[in-house]
Amino acid sequence: MSIYVGNLAYNATEGDITEVFSEYGAVSRVTVPTDRETGRPRGFAFVEMEKEADEDAAIEALDGAEWMGRELRVNKARPKEKRAGGGGGSRGNFGGGGGRDGGNREFSRW
Repeated sequence: MSIYVGNLAYNATEGDITEVFSEYGAVSRVTVPTDRETGRPRGFAFVEMEKEADEDAAIEALDGAEWMGRELRVNKARPKEKRAGGGGGSRGNFGGGGGRDGGNREFSRW
């Protein structure tokens, strides 16, 4: 299982996070997602620990704790929800239709 750590300071590194969580047990992995365009951290991380009891202890101790000037949000990570393909709506055309004509108008010029 994995732990979600939210409201992280943007300058928190994987090493910083590992150091904090290792107080509660052995840390297997830390992942800090970054913005695709800027490469900057997105303000949250995922932590995996070797024992579930250690994860529970870390969550109990760190949820709501202040660290690096921010109040952490720490809980069990939930599995990523599966998205429907195509990016929205079931109409099959960009923009999802709309309008009074049901989205079936043609563009007269570009």
